[in-house]
Amino acid sequence: SLHSRLGATTTNGDGFGVGWYGEGTEPAVYKSIEPAWNDSNLREIAGQVRTPMLLAHVRASTGTPVQRSNCHPFRHGQWLWMHNGALRGFHEIRRELVMAVDPGLFSDLEGSTDSEALFFLALTFGLVDDPFDAVARAVGFVEDVGRAHGVEDPVQMTVATTDGESLWIFRYSSERQSRSLFFSTEVAKLRALHPEVEVLHSLGGETRFVVSEPLRDLEGAWNEVPESSAGVVRPGDDEVRHFEPISPT
Repeated sequence: SLHSRLGATTTNGDGFGVGWYGEGTEPAVYKSIEPAWNDSNLREIAGQVRTPMLLAHVRASTGTPVQRSNCHPFRHGQWLWMHNGALRGFHEIRRELVMAVDPGLFSDLEGSTDSEALFFLALTFGLVDDPFDAVARAVGFVEDVGRAHGVEDPVQMTVATTDGESLWIFRYSSERQSRSLFFSTEVAKLRALHPEVEVLHSLGGETRFVVSEPLRDLEGAWNEVPESSAGVVRPGDDEVRHFEPISPT
């Protein structure tokens, strides 16, 4: 959050959030508008929480207010969502985007960000039933609206979304120059490559990390998600496929 090497901004100090799953189906969320490095409560929580699925996000505002409701991850029911990037021209197209959100979901919009709008569009297009198709249709809709308003290259995104069981990831931009996204090598292979790294021996065999940039410089630890790709991580079944927006019109 303080010294990003691959991000569009070096410092991400406009708030943060973490979401995790406990015994129930709906996740807990902790958010703050403070910088992540300056929150002692975050350190306390991180030292105690044990969870099979956790999402963490540090924010650099792209123009919307620094407020708690604009911090990721966003939650709806059992779903969590976070986004790195921007919908270009959002202030011009925002009304048309949010008016396309399903009326049954509209009242649950809490913030004013492009990221949350994209989440609720994905929910509208069927995220619960088919995440790959729903995100493709949501992105296709944003591109259609943006271009109708004269916005070039409307979408820049990497996205992670989960129902607590599986994690879906997306790397895409209209200009085909997306923000970076990486996934970790299998734990067993990492232990063989780096037996001296103690933390690897405390991880479960199914552990996966998906990150905007490598957490540390370990040879063979990180694999870049290809441009215009989507994937799913679930126990015993990782998949990466080509991603292409679908125009819903």
